[in-house]
Amino acid sequence: MGRVRKSTLVAAVVVVAGAVAVAVAARMGAEESAAAPKPSVSAAPPQRVVLPGGPGDEAVVSDTDKVKAPDGSTFNGIDTTFVQMMIVHHEQAITMANLAPGRAENGKLAALAERISVAQPFEINFLKGWLKERGLPENDPRHDHATMPGMQTEGDMGALAAASGAAFDTKFATMMTDHHRGAMRMAGDVIKGGSDEKLREIANEMAVEQGSEIRRLRQVTAG
Repeated sequence: MGRVRKSTLVAAVVVVAGAVAVAVAARMGAEESAAAPKPSVSAAPPQRVVLPGGPGDEAVVSDTDKVKAPDGSTFNGIDTTFVQMMIVHHEQAITMANLAPGRAENGKLAALAERISVAQPFEINFLKGWLKERGLPENDPRHDHATMPGMQTEGDMGALAAASGAAFDTKFATMMTDHHRGAMRMAGDVIKGGSDEKLREIANEMAVEQGSEIRRLRQVTAG
């Protein structure tokens, strides 16, 4: 009888010990599972943008990477493309405006053209300085300037240069309005996708000013 009780007691101890071991192992496994980092379920690949660099530099960078300028500001390929393209875009507007003296009949339109020819070179100088500070070229051969929004064809530019009087005024107002609307679209692109805060502010100012000039063109040609 004593042996039976002893065997029963030993068996009970073994069962309890086994249960404790299982509980401890389960708790440790749960702690390890909670501590381990969980893998991302749907990590989307970073968006890629083109950014011209120096010789031998990587030409494509991630849009999430911080490309720093010497002043500590950040910029991306959208900023760079906007600046390079807008220089050419502004240059065509100046060429158009410089045709007004001696051709325009409407004095108010001639005055507005002069305003454009005086103001936009300052913006071009800012844009060129922006590129120079970052060691970037003013031109990129990958850009097709003819496809920029609002760019006028060589044929249209030739026709404008050949016009005079009321015909010039009408053609100038139509072409410059289209040109300014294209610039506003380009400004909208960098406002939405650029990284350089200062450049976004400048682009917003450009869009506001050119929208104002479109309204002036409409007013001077309507009256």
